[in-house]
Amino acid sequence: MNVHMASRARVRAPELTGKGGWLNTGNKDLTLSDLRGRIVVLDFWTFCCVNCLHVLDELRELEERHRDTVVIIGVHSPKFVHEAEHQAVVDAVERYGVEHPVLDDPELTTWKQYAVRAWPTLVVIDPEGYVVAQHAGEGHAHAIEKLVEELEAEHEAKGTLHRGDGPYVPPEPVATDLRFPGKAVRLPGGSFLVSDTTRHQLVELAADGERVLRRIGTGERGLTPDSFNEPQGLALLPDGKVAVADTVNHAIRVLDPDSGALETVAGTGKQWWQGSPTSGPAREVDLSSPWDLAWWEDRLWIAMAGVHQLWTYDPAAGTVEVAAGTTNEGLVDGPAAEAWFAQPSGLAAAGDRLWIADSETSAVRWVEPAETGDGYVIRTAVGTGLFDFGHRDGAADQALLQHPLGVTALPDGSVAIADTYNHALRRFDPASGEVTTLAKDLREPSDAVLVDGDLVVVESARHRLTRLRLPEEAIRVESVAHRTQRAATEVAPGALRLEVVFQAPAGQKLDTRYGPSTRLLVSATPPELLAEGAGAGTDLTRDLVLADGMTEGVLHVSAMAASCDDAPDIEYPACHVHQQDWGVPVEIAEGGVARLGLVLAGLDAE
Repeated sequence: MNVHMASRARVRAPELTGKGGWLNTGNKDLTLSDLRGRIVVLDFWTFCCVNCLHVLDELRELEERHRDTVVIIGVHSPKFVHEAEHQAVVDAVERYGVEHPVLDDPELTTWKQYAVRAWPTLVVIDPEGYVVAQHAGEGHAHAIEKLVEELEAEHEAKGTLHRGDGPYVPPEPVATDLRFPGKAVRLPGGSFLVSDTTRHQLVELAADGERVLRRIGTGERGLTPDSFNEPQGLALLPDGKVAVADTVNHAIRVLDPDSGALETVAGTGKQWWQGSPTSGPAREVDLSSPWDLAWWEDRLWIAMAGVHQLWTYDPAAGTVEVAAGTTNEGLVDGPAAEAWFAQPSGLAAAGDRLWIADSETSAVRWVEPAETGDGYVIRTAVGTGLFDFGHRDGAADQALLQHPLGVTALPDGSVAIADTYNHALRRFDPASGEVTTLAKDLREPSDAVLVDGDLVVVESARHRLTRLRLPEEAIRVESVAHRTQRAATEVAPGALRLEVVFQAPAGQKLDTRYGPSTRLLVSATPPELLAEGAGAGTDLTRDLVLADGMTEGVLHVSAMAASCDDAPDIEYPACHVHQQDWGVPVEIAEGGVARLGLVLAGLDAE
């Protein structure tokens, strides 16, 4: 097996610049010279990306344990147009509890300087200002911790490590009843239960949607009988209890609204990784960022945003299993087991359809029973893929959304869409095949609840519920279409060598006890872009052939590598999975590159 390795090189770290300026520094601009003597970890992230949110959580322990030597700097690099708005970044930093300085880089200036290709990417800079490692994707916290310990020892000995307080300055807290609420459900008595995501609580509001009746949860992160960790989706169960998607705990909880008792029914509290079980007793199977829930077809359906799948929980059997999706990120319809999703984040049951807000493809999709009566099929109503989005009404095959997080079934068979990054409420009508706009000037709506012909919208970034009349006529909006603003990579026609760089962390080796320890999956949009080289394999290097006559497209590359402690005397060595998906826009041009290097972990020597 060919694993492309790279040794540590002395590369001076480029300066940190971003038009949006700095957050969490007390209005001070930071430079790399200000950080000399500290180990700096740059976290290139964007707030739409669930993998980026996983990395924020992975870094919390490192941040705490090495607070006097390590400075984590978030570099916010937007995918969607909305994410380039400065206030949206300010909101996201508070929403996700980011407790380190953040550079707002709306024009991807620093992203380009560091040759970053994927969200999330971590870059480690030593106390003398040199880049010493780059890691793409999730699962690298252990490797970075080992590297930090090496750098601490090396630079302590050289006298170039300076311990002390970091530059983080927390923002002033703001008093509101809700703080970045996620989802809501109406309880039988007419009150609303809302997931108060940033405060790690559920809040019951009176029927007016304003008066607080009670708070559930301590308000501190935790997986205890009285705590949550960034809860999101809520669903009423047939017995009157409420299922809760406890997102960052990777768990499903059930609340008894009468007694206030909280029970964990699915998940272990650990995040699911490739190779983990995908079915079995619900309390023994790992989950990954469950984002929304719906009761449909005698099961609780779970939008498993963290692995781009739908799962189900069967309360009668006490089991969970994958219901749809392959874990590959993208938009592919068809039989449930073969479909691709991209961060499904909203669900709504409506008769023989389960509607889905598939956020990263800016799509609305649905599940329905297969005509054969065996299994389910996935279909798309609105949306074309990972890189096209905007605000355009009209025929569904031409209409555009921008990162929707919620769907709500309406009485006439249509579906309301919380079109989050367009700050709008939209509607898709299957009868006419049209998409219209119901309301604008909301602020990051993430869910809506039908109440007596009105819609009560969770206006997440205004920290409130907002009641809207369902208008007779939809609002007309001027069409806007967008594409992801990342520059395409120019590649030469014909043969293209793909190399994924992976260097096992210090003290570890590739784990080959159960067969190959690496996996590579390659596909393209459109599929005909690749004449050769698509499909799965175990080698991290692959020779692709681009089809004649093609001028542009997107290469989708998914890589995984497992490494374990390299110590013969350890009977059960600790193992770690490193994983990343890349979507690389390419333009085919004479003079373009013939090699595409993607860094999973290490440094690309070429």
